[in-house]
Amino acid sequence: MCSVRTERLGKILIAAGGTGGHIFPAQALARRLLGLGFQPALVTDRRGMELGCDQIGIPCHTLYAGPFSRQSWVGLLLAVIKLSIGMVQARVLIHRLAPVAAVGFGGYASLPMMLMAARMKLPTVIHEANAVLGRANRLLAPRVSAIATSFRNTSGVAEFYQDKVVQTGAPVRADIVALRELVAQPLNSNSKIRLLIVGGSQGSRIMSEVVPVALARLPSWLKARLVIVHQCRASDQANVEALFAMGGISASVIPFIENMAAALKAAHLVVSRAGASTVAELAVAGRPALLVPFPHATDDHQTANARALVDAGGAWMIDEKEFNVVKLETWLVELFKNPSVLVEASHKARAIGQPDAARCLADVTSQLISEYAGV
Repeated sequence: MCSVRTERLGKILIAAGGTGGHIFPAQALARRLLGLGFQPALVTDRRGMELGCDQIGIPCHTLYAGPFSRQSWVGLLLAVIKLSIGMVQARVLIHRLAPVAAVGFGGYASLPMMLMAARMKLPTVIHEANAVLGRANRLLAPRVSAIATSFRNTSGVAEFYQDKVVQTGAPVRADIVALRELVAQPLNSNSKIRLLIVGGSQGSRIMSEVVPVALARLPSWLKARLVIVHQCRASDQANVEALFAMGGISASVIPFIENMAAALKAAHLVVSRAGASTVAELAVAGRPALLVPFPHATDDHQTANARALVDAGGAWMIDEKEFNVVKLETWLVELFKNPSVLVEASHKARAIGQPDAARCLADVTSQLISEYAGV
């Protein structure tokens, strides 16, 4: 399916949840569709707009949506009301823009558009970036035309939907794909060691609490060589800066990384959560990582995501319940006694990267448009 092109171009709506793990792959696909002559538009919620949904120069639209709470019937009722309003908004948007297809990247903010697009008989594709099918995509799976996955054996896809499944990989931004051409350089005894700490687009409190203290406890021969970029929640920024300062470590602490490609390019090691977008970017760029999966992710999908990179030899993993100051300090000291393993891990991560995922997903979408048009 990944080699088909179509002459029939038009508008394509791309619906995505409001986190970086949804928005960034959606933007990568949008860029690819633009290059093919289509007119993509992103559909998300307020959070997605705050992440810079429109920064690649394509139209962005917001719909009402909300998470389905299992804790309160009031929360559940509010979510149903928001979804109903969002579906009405989606219907109006579809009538106004007359798209030729819709692509969903998961997250509750994708539901109104994708449910309405399927109801209105548009060609529809959902993309599952995680190793476990998410809740929104489980609801959409029986209704859509195709299910694209990042992983070969994505769990949670019912047997009778398997004929819809095509593995495309996770779309990654072009500037990160370009990092594949850079050869990892080995560290010598005098090299600066550049660490990139990433808590994800929403930040990670445990990273902010553990990492600065662990780095401050490192032996002086190692601590003096560190160059740190630490992304955290805006609410944690001042405290993280203070912890680094108390430890005598110069660090750049920021709430959001505007240029992730540049940050990855400079990094010898990434310490990160294991969201699907992050794991895909690490693999494509060939950057070794220590992954600390978020334990409360739906169906523990971050552990499944991390396992793919760990099993390939491109990363290491520590469960959050074991991720503490002493554990991290000990692990880093042992690692940098033999830094050549970072180069080995870099090569192994790169080996499983899928740099053509955006192209492949665009081609799956193009084929569906052709099939629906009877071409």
